[in-house]
Amino acid sequence: MNSLTSIIVFGLLMNIISLSGGVIMLFKKQTQTKLLLPLVAFSAGSLIGGAFFLMIPEGLQDFENIKMFFLYLVAGFSLFFILEQFLHYHHCEKAESDCRKPMSYLILIGDGLHNLIGGLSIAGLFIIDFRIGFFAWLGAVFHEIPQELGDFAALVHGGWKKKKALLYNFLSSLTFLIGGLITYFISSKIDVSFLIPFAAGNFIYIGATDLIPEVNKHKKLKNNIIHFLFFAIGILLMYILSYGH
Repeated sequence: MNSLTSIIVFGLLMNIISLSGGVIMLFKKQTQTKLLLPLVAFSAGSLIGGAFFLMIPEGLQDFENIKMFFLYLVAGFSLFFILEQFLHYHHCEKAESDCRKPMSYLILIGDGLHNLIGGLSIAGLFIIDFRIGFFAWLGAVFHEIPQELGDFAALVHGGWKKKKALLYNFLSSLTFLIGGLITYFISSKIDVSFLIPFAAGNFIYIGATDLIPEVNKHKKLKNNIIHFLFFAIGILLMYILSYGH
């Protein structure tokens, strides 16, 4: 499978995964919470594990300037910080009655930009090495599923009808494929190796500052232990996959 085919196929698969958000409405709210937070913890572990065990070691092998490598990593981390500062790209943490439609539009805008940058980064990894691209995509999927569940719920609580919320969530996910195609067509003109540390910075930011705080709010010891176990499983999975790479 050549890089363009990989970018298109896995980009389309990511679009299909965006529809997973609708599944949350099949369960009661109590069940939604029980399912969502362990998934978020697993996602955080897989993103952080993927960055440290797969992407950073791979990138360091081919990067001559180590300081520049970590500069790109910090740039990837910082860009997502900026996005969240200016677009308020968080799951709606207010009470349901406080979730207003303007916030739901911000969720869609932020999701679209997030997917665009993700597509740019992961496509660059597919171009450099299919295996690392696939593992980075897999880590993104582990993040995407709980994110889409939360985003869909926030849109519905923000006043959107279920079908419309699902449609617009799907449309915002198309930017992942658009970002991938942009990277492919500019890769012949510029060196895209910087996208490995850049994407690693993205993954570390999302896992450490966006997802871990979501599962770190419970006072019950049982819930905290369950969340940590799912987090550890996510890290362990990426550690095991790194040996296959």
